Amino acid sequence: MGVINVEPGVTIEQLWKYILEDGWWPPVVPGTMFPTIGGCLASNIHGKNNWTAGTLGEHVLEFSALLPNGKEIVCSPRKNKALFQAMIGGMGMLGVFTKITLQMKRIFSGNLEVFSWAVPTLVQSLESLEQHKENDYIVGWIDCTSGGQALGRGQLHKANYLAEGDDPAPVRSLRIENQTLPDNFLGLMPKSMLWRFMRLTMNNLGVRAGNVGKYFVSRTIGNRKRYLQSLVAFNFLLDYVPNWERSYGRGGLIQYQSFLPKEAAQDVYLEMLKLCKRRRSPAYLGVIKRHRPDDFLLTHAVDGYSLALDFRVSNRNRGRLRTLTRELNKIVLEAGGRFYFAKDSTLSTNEVVAFLGEKTVERFKALKSEHDPDNLLQTDLFRRCFLNGRA
Repeated sequence: MGVINVEPGVTIEQLWKYILEDGWWPPVVPGTMFPTIGGCLASNIHGKNNWTAGTLGEHVLEFSALLPNGKEIVCSPRKNKALFQAMIGGMGMLGVFTKITLQMKRIFSGNLEVFSWAVPTLVQSLESLEQHKENDYIVGWIDCTSGGQALGRGQLHKANYLAEGDDPAPVRSLRIENQTLPDNFLGLMPKSMLWRFMRLTMNNLGVRAGNVGKYFVSRTIGNRKRYLQSLVAFNFLLDYVPNWERSYGRGGLIQYQSFLPKEAAQDVYLEMLKLCKRRRSPAYLGVIKRHRPDDFLLTHAVDGYSLALDFRVSNRNRGRLRTLTRELNKIVLEAGGRFYFAKDSTLSTNEVVAFLGEKTVERFKALKSEHDPDNLLQTDLFRRCFLNGRA
C-alpha cells in the first residue's frame, strides 16, 4: 500500500496532488514543490523531518537507470547495492534515472498540528531541537544579524501528523483546493509582485530591521502558539512568494549549508556567525535542523545539526564572500563537519576528500571509471570537486 512508480520528471507538486486525496503524502519533501523527483533523488534531499524520516533515498524501493555505457539497470537496497547507494545523492554523475519506485506516507488529515515558540539564544535553539527531535517535524529560524548574547536567537516550529480520528473533517482537509497557497498577500496585493518590494529591504540595515521585527512577533503573538496548518503551507515555505530569489538583486544569493556533529555544533556555529559579522557579511536568513546519518556513498548526513545561511551576492561583495566561504569551510572541516552537494558552489577537491574520506572518494571514482569511463556525464561540480577543476 502506498507504493508508487514515477518517471523522474514528475515534480513534487504533481506527486502530492496525485496522491493526497487518497490519504498519502510524500515522506520527504524539500522547501519548494517545484523540483523533480529525479532531481530530488540525485540530491538525496532532506526535509524538516530528517531525524524521524531520513532522506528521500531511504524511501526508495528501487529505481531503473540508464548508464553512460549504454546499460539500463535496476537498483535496490539488495540489487546492485553499490550503485543504489552511489546514484542516490550522486548528483547525476553516474547515470540517469528512468523510473523510481517510492513508498508514500499514510496520512489521515491534510493538516499538521504545529507548535511555535521563541528562543533567545542559539544555544537554547540547539537544546530545544534535541529535546523535541522525536516530533514528526522540527525546524528553527535564527537571527544572524543581531549581536552579543542575542546572536542566533530565533523561533522553532515542531509539527506532527494527526492520528486517525483526530481530524473531524478529513475528507475536506485532504482536498487539493484546501491545500493551495493563496495568490494574494493579505487579500490585497498579488504575491507575484512582492519580490519587487522585498528588494528595497535587501541590505544589511533592512534585513537587520526585518529580523528584529520577526523576533518581536515570535516573542509575542507567535510565542507558544498551537495551531493547525496545511501540509502544503508548512512544508513549502519557499513557495509563498513567487520568484522570491529575485529580491536579492541581479547577483542573486548563495546558500551555505554545513552539517556538524552534535558535540561540536554549539561552539562552531557561534564561531561561524561571529566570523560572518566580522567580515561584514551577515547571513540574511538562517535555518537549523536536526539530522541523522545514512548509508549513501556521497552523504552529507551526520548525527547532529545543519545550519543553512543565505548570503546576498553582489559585484561589491563577491570577492569577500569567496574568502569568507573558504574560512567557513576550514572551520567546518576541522570540526568533523560535512557538506551538501545540492547547495555547494565553494568546495575544492581537497575539501571533498577531507569530509568524505579518501576511501569513499576512491569508491566513487571506481564506479565512475566502470560505468562512465569516458566521463560523459560531467558538471561544473564534478570537475571542481573530483577532477581538480579539469575537464
